Parts: sequence; C-alpha cells; structure tokens
Amino acid sequence: MNEGMNKVILMGNLGSDPELRYTGNGTPVLQLRMATNESFVDKNKEQKERTEWHNIVFWGPRAEALAKVLTKGDGVLIEGGLRTSSYEKDGIRRYRTEVIARELRFTGRRSMAQPPPGLEDDGEATQPGAAVPTTARPGKNGARGRPPEVPPLDELPY
Repeated sequence: MNEGMNKVILMGNLGSDPELRYTGNGTPVLQLRMATNESFVDKNKEQKERTEWHNIVFWGPRAEALAKVLTKGDGVLIEGGLRTSSYEKDGIRRYRTEVIARELRFTGRRSMAQPPPGLEDDGEATQPGAAVPTTARPGKNGARGRPPEVPPLDELPY
C-alpha cells in the first residue's frame, strides 16, 4: 500500500520575530509567521500580488538555536510537512494548519559566514543559500533522525 507523502517547500520572509516557548515537559517549540508572495494576472489583465501567511513550527534544540538568529524580515526557505489540529473555543470548532519544519535555508540578503553557536552541524558551515538541517522529533520508536536535505534552488525539478 502506498504511504503517500506530506512535504511542503516554502520560500518567503518572516513577518514577525520568532516566538520560543516550552512544552510542559521542557521541549523547546519555535513558532514563526512566514509570508509568501505570488504574482498573477487577473481577469482584467492587471498584474496583482497575493500574500499568503503560514504558521511554521520547529521543535527541539534546533528551535532554541534558530530563535537566537532569526528576525522579522529574514528571507528563508522552509521544508517540512503539514499538520492540521483542531480545538474548541466558545463552542466553535476551530482548525489550525502548521508546517512542521525539518529544514531551513537563509535566502536573499542574509549572509552567515560563521554559523552562530548551536547551528553547526557535522562541521558544515552555514552560508547564504546553505541548508540549516534540523533534528527530527523522536518517532514512536524514540529514534531521532536527520531529515533529507532540500536540493539547492537551482537543482529543484521545476
């Protein structure tokens, strides 16, 4: 049986400074708001731009490290998977869709010749356009793994 795939790749800018919080058991959780822009031509043949806002979440030690270096306006490429949760507020069921991020790359004007403390990974330097791999959350079997890397932008298949 085919297991399917849940993979999202977004490139845009952070719309606010990151929010670092901790779960009840002390696990770091970093929440980001990210804007992506899309240009299109409307039915009157006028050029328009639409902005979509995305909720991005990093878990674990990587969340703490990224909280120290990310700021509002940073250009980033995020790779992860979608997760939708629901809750009830004032008797109304509400839904929230988030990207559970596994990887982040800086894009645009951001330059990082030296990786900040906590972002070193296997001795690889983080440079503009380079991946900042994350550590996956433990699965049901408790194993931790390093997610696959997103290829450089010029190698994406589209």
